[in-house]
Amino acid sequence: MAPSAISEGGQGQDTFSPALGLELPQSAEQRLQKAGIDPRSYPTRPQKPDYLDEVYAIRNEYRCKMPNRNASHGDLAHLSNRNYVDPGSRADPEKKALLKDAKVTHLTCHIGTELSGIQLAQLTPQQRDELGLLIAERSVVFLRDQDLSPQQQKELGEHFGEIEVHPQVPQVPGVPGVTVMWPDLQNKERGGKANFRQPGGASGWHTDLVHEAQPAGVTHLHNDTVPEFGGDTVWSSGYSAYDKLSPAFKAFVDGKTAIYRSAHTYIDRDDPKAGPKHVEREHPLVRVHPATGWKTLWVNRAMTVKIVGLEKAESDLILEYLFGVYEKNIDIQVRFKWTPGTSALWDNRITQHIASWDYEGDEARHGTRVVSLAEKPFFDPNAPTRRQALGLNT
Repeated sequence: MAPSAISEGGQGQDTFSPALGLELPQSAEQRLQKAGIDPRSYPTRPQKPDYLDEVYAIRNEYRCKMPNRNASHGDLAHLSNRNYVDPGSRADPEKKALLKDAKVTHLTCHIGTELSGIQLAQLTPQQRDELGLLIAERSVVFLRDQDLSPQQQKELGEHFGEIEVHPQVPQVPGVPGVTVMWPDLQNKERGGKANFRQPGGASGWHTDLVHEAQPAGVTHLHNDTVPEFGGDTVWSSGYSAYDKLSPAFKAFVDGKTAIYRSAHTYIDRDDPKAGPKHVEREHPLVRVHPATGWKTLWVNRAMTVKIVGLEKAESDLILEYLFGVYEKNIDIQVRFKWTPGTSALWDNRITQHIASWDYEGDEARHGTRVVSLAEKPFFDPNAPTRRQALGLNT
């Protein structure tokens, strides 16, 4: 699950985070050395905020250097409002610049496209805009055999929005915002408790950073090391999940909001004896993507906790059904088999994802991830669904 985020430079100096005796996979070490990064100081961690108000205030630091310690969580929760223009909204709908030399393979009817013949590090701004539109339309785009440094990965992410920096997760030294995705390290930090019955890694359906005032848009995961067998990732389409609902159910959920929370907890400065608390935000249950204009169902089992205005029992029942629409309909999902040097770029506004830990840690898996923050979620009752926009049977 995605930890809470902090903004670049917002929480003091990075600290060295030991690899706990783990040996860095050879392909990962070579990639770091090629990028001028010393594997001996790998990875580092940003300083972790302890208090809830600090986390709420982080996104406002560029505007007000020191948050008001007397402000309530509710006040701080609504301060952030960054200007955001989705790159896909600027793109040529035909994507001629991006696709002129590319081979395009759609992996399923509803979600997932693989591009070959393209190097992400060499894309022009126009091609990046068109890639953003392709991701918005197809939900997740895959590119194999990428020669991509962590620095180049971050620079590409900056084109899609403000880069978030995790306060909980190891990151690449000197490249804030490029987080280290190393399941073996994560498992060791948690006491090595992962097993076949209780898998490790990101083995639960989730969407990245839903608790932000302006949550995640595009996530870019580059895996330099993968198991020979297993370790696949599955994505599910929010566009198609919404289209699965009956007209009456769509009318019921349209316009409603829900509470979305962080994966990690913090201390309430005003009530420290209350125990750890999550960062929580209220967002639309159905939102509209700014580049496509299509409605999408936006829930996930890990971090959507309550529909506003309903009793808990009512909310739990409805959310359980909505979670199942995403999770159980394999016709709106794509399962991807990784190879070393592959990048996946997906849009968190219109997807959920889950990683398979079927390799059980017997082989190394290592990569780096960049998450770009997007707009404040919004709902438009007049927006079409994907199937309506494409002229498909509804």
